[in-house]
Amino acid sequence: MLLIAGLGNPGPTYAKNRHNIGFMAVDEIARRWGFSAARSRFGGFAAEGAIETAQGPVRTLILKPQTFYNESGRAVGEAVKFFKLDPAVNLVVFYDEIDLAPGRFRMKAGGGAAGNNGIRSITAQIGPHFRRARMGTGHPGDKALVMGHVLSDFHKADKQWLEPLLEACAEAAPLLAQGEDEKYQTEVMRLAPADKLDPRKAARGE
Repeated sequence: MLLIAGLGNPGPTYAKNRHNIGFMAVDEIARRWGFSAARSRFGGFAAEGAIETAQGPVRTLILKPQTFYNESGRAVGEAVKFFKLDPAVNLVVFYDEIDLAPGRFRMKAGGGAAGNNGIRSITAQIGPHFRRARMGTGHPGDKALVMGHVLSDFHKADKQWLEPLLEACAEAAPLLAQGEDEKYQTEVMRLAPADKLDPRKAARGE
């Protein structure tokens, strides 16, 4: 069983926020691979399905915690414990990363929370050793502006990188399901190359 969790805040008010790119990514994975309709489970919305790989289908559960971003660990921890998963192998968390430029994508295994309260919450529940899919949304340039930045909606101009990135995360998912995180990162960036963005717009987060 592979558990793929996306971080975000519940409800339509937050649906288009930068903070909700994790939700957007897992929704696209579920759509691409024909997962079941989501249902309430583990304090979140869960969808079941399988990702087809070269070695065969990998049973997968997608989870969107509905406990608000900063308490995401409650839902993720409950699911991990229910399925008796090894988080270092069987848990992938998609979330927004302000320290990466818009459109950039990096996989990471373990480590600290780097100020991300959703990751901090998950770490408090299951420890730091889990797989992380970091989706760049850019930094506003001033620490005092970070909260407003992550809780604001993506601009129309962001579609030039956002939609291709979400689609790439879903299309390359077989590599993720096989545990090949480095290859997954490379393939996502091949399918949605951030270096083709207008650097001036990327710098401004537009």
